Amino acid sequence: MKSNEASRRSFLKNAAVLSAAVSLPTLITHKATGAGPATKPVAPSDKVNLAVCGIGNQGGSDIKDLYRTGLCNIVALCDVDMGAPHTQETLKNFPDVPRFKDFREMFDKMGKQFDAVTAGVPDFAHFPIAMLAMSEGKGIYSEKPMGRTFNEVELMIKAAKKYKVATQMGNQGHSEANYFQFKAWKDAGIIKDVTAITAHMNSARRWHGWDFKNAKYPEAQPIPATLDWEQWHMTTKLHHDYNKDYHLGQWRCWYDFGMGALGDWGAHIIDTAHEFLELGLPYEIECLKSEGYNTYFYPQSTTLAFKFPKRGAMPPLVITWYDGVNNVPQVPEGYGGTTALDPNIPAASNGKIQPSKLNPGKIIYSKELTFKGGSHASTLTIIPEAKAKEMESKLPEVPKSPSNHYANFLKGVKGEEVCRSRFEIAGPLSQVFNLGVLAQQLNTKLMFDRETKQITNNKIANELLVGAPPRQGWEQYYKL
Repeated sequence: MKSNEASRRSFLKNAAVLSAAVSLPTLITHKATGAGPATKPVAPSDKVNLAVCGIGNQGGSDIKDLYRTGLCNIVALCDVDMGAPHTQETLKNFPDVPRFKDFREMFDKMGKQFDAVTAGVPDFAHFPIAMLAMSEGKGIYSEKPMGRTFNEVELMIKAAKKYKVATQMGNQGHSEANYFQFKAWKDAGIIKDVTAITAHMNSARRWHGWDFKNAKYPEAQPIPATLDWEQWHMTTKLHHDYNKDYHLGQWRCWYDFGMGALGDWGAHIIDTAHEFLELGLPYEIECLKSEGYNTYFYPQSTTLAFKFPKRGAMPPLVITWYDGVNNVPQVPEGYGGTTALDPNIPAASNGKIQPSKLNPGKIIYSKELTFKGGSHASTLTIIPEAKAKEMESKLPEVPKSPSNHYANFLKGVKGEEVCRSRFEIAGPLSQVFNLGVLAQQLNTKLMFDRETKQITNNKIANELLVGAPPRQGWEQYYKL
């Protein structure tokens, strides 16, 4: 392991505390049975009745976009903080819709009145909502990445297969131009023999500038009067005292709750390459750089290498991930401008996205061609420009998307379309990020057996594929 012995001891101490944490009592308001579909199929002429978990920030944005399709009715709202400023817009837009702080109570009282559920909540909170929804035959739209641990995502994939419901992960560009172009170019043989991908997100993150040399958990602060802090933790066993640096988007900074820059942006940058190049899971994940490494929150800069084996006629491939303001990858000759902000890239979770030395995106290297791409819906271009002009007449026509990501999900619930980022597609992609985060957390190289789905060279990392047991009263969601 590259990290020094003091850091290793610190991590082991934190892991021991996590495993030994005292379970806090919690009220079980819904008994999950895993009994299978509990709702009738939605008729073509009907709208999908939708229950929403998480109504502020990204969850609130999801509500607006889902409702804007004209394909759904919002019939229930759930959030652990109905009195917070960031939830007020949604409450004003849907003043007469029943409200809940606990999603289990929502299922208890209204489970027969909705067809699908959203989970626009922090990474660690997707799992129980999604598992309960699927076990009761309801479609689930879960924000990305699917789950905080490899095992949670594995269970979500299996549940989607078992219960045969519509599922969608919230990487919205997976239903836009980038998706259809990549597929068309791959099918036409334009994208072939890819051997390397550089993926990068070099904008400032929330934890940049924190004191990583003296890293620790923040001190307790008064819990906002409107916030159910206990419910906020969901299945997470290690209890933290409230601090503003855990709440809202700040949870993404911490290994205990979020998945850093990789989990936040990876699903928008490497999703199409992962699906259409049939990458599956890597066999090796190495943390090549970890500037500001500590065992509490994410590094200031990280470089990760993911190695994928040969797949059929496709050669082995390496994805190298770069994050950090000054950790900008080298670009090939003829790359072009690097500072203009791509209009296809939406605001970050803090509402801001600043042009950096290199905008979020990817460089795809094949044996014959090099492709430059952005994030989300941004399409690929062939570089350098002279090569692009040479290839222009050979490029296939790219079909337009028949539906955006939200409409695609709702039509999936109605049986009219297949969800493009369904859990069988989004799950292995999310697990790539789970493995990357473990390499970051331990600052090391991991060897992964793709058949047994075990880490073979690091016992601690292998145990962290599952993570700590859930706290008392939440075990049932792991058995559905």
